[in-house]
Amino acid sequence: MAKKVPEIPGSSLADIAFMLLIFFLVTTTMDVDSGLERRLPPMPPEEQEDDDTPPIKERNVFVVLVNANNQLLVEGEITNIDNLRDKAKEFMANPYNEETLPEKQMKEVDFFGPVEVTKGVISLRNDVGTQYGTYIAVQNELVGAINDLREDLAKQKFGKSFTKLDRDQQNAIKDIYPSRISEAEPKKVGGN
Repeated sequence: MAKKVPEIPGSSLADIAFMLLIFFLVTTTMDVDSGLERRLPPMPPEEQEDDDTPPIKERNVFVVLVNANNQLLVEGEITNIDNLRDKAKEFMANPYNEETLPEKQMKEVDFFGPVEVTKGVISLRNDVGTQYGTYIAVQNELVGAINDLREDLAKQKFGKSFTKLDRDQQNAIKDIYPSRISEAEPKKVGGN
């Protein structure tokens, strides 16, 4: 009579597979796609024509260009990305009302009273060949500049961080330092 070969018990194999599955589900992190948070401007009224839009003075526009080689041109000067935030802050704040920086207009703002508010707009244009990492870094610096100005004003006026203010106080500061970043369509400059 043939000798019977001992079998490996398979009853606990399903339990082990299930425990491994649970382990990998719990310990694995999933990458979540993240984007840029932007609030689009409201639609213009139906009766408004394109010709009704008032022209923006050149001094009120902070021009930032990024080429296909990821080089940064700010207001006509080649600039390192490390200096972009400071230049944008100086442009938007215009603390000494310089003629080369944006105009200001008087506006009644809650908690502050009459305040001079900038008419400045940041214009960003990049080349089609710009690397995504460079594009995001430039965006971060521009948004960071406005956030820094808001943070400084919150600490100066209310003695606490902008994020710790109530909604009305935050809106008042946003009225003084609005986030006006205009993005133009990417352009193919040179090359094939």
